[in-house]
Amino acid sequence: MTPHAGGPPGERVLAALTAEQRGKLMALARDVVLPGGTRIFEEGEKADRFWIIRSGTVALDIHMPGRGRAVVETIAAGSLLGWSWLCPPRQWHLAAETRDTVRAWEFDAVAVHDLCAEDTALGLSLVTAVAETIGERLRATRTRLLDLYGPPGTHGSGAAP
Repeated sequence: MTPHAGGPPGERVLAALTAEQRGKLMALARDVVLPGGTRIFEEGEKADRFWIIRSGTVALDIHMPGRGRAVVETIAAGSLLGWSWLCPPRQWHLAAETRDTVRAWEFDAVAVHDLCAEDTALGLSLVTAVAETIGERLRATRTRLLDLYGPPGTHGSGAAP
């Protein structure tokens, strides 16, 4: 089963799995509530978990030397938060902060890696869905950075070779 094209990345992650696989993954989920203004993770820290946002919003930001933090994307309910746990060196590429109270399912990366090793079909489906999220986040980050710091004429277009 492949992820469907529509919907937020977190919903696609779950939709990419069969009912049995979804049950296995959700057995590892932990319900969490994060108050507004919570720094969830910072760039460069160890990426050892990920979340599927159920409600609330999270700002993804990057530190710009001499300029402070720049928000590159804000994600909401249904979104996957965190993909760096999947790829060595397993360090966060961005930072994340809640904008308001966030309810989410939190997953331990080691437990999910073990599950993927046991059920390789689940692992392939999960990696494919997460790879789509990585592509979306990279495009969003690039577009936002062009908006903030790109040469004139690139603002908001996202167009460049």
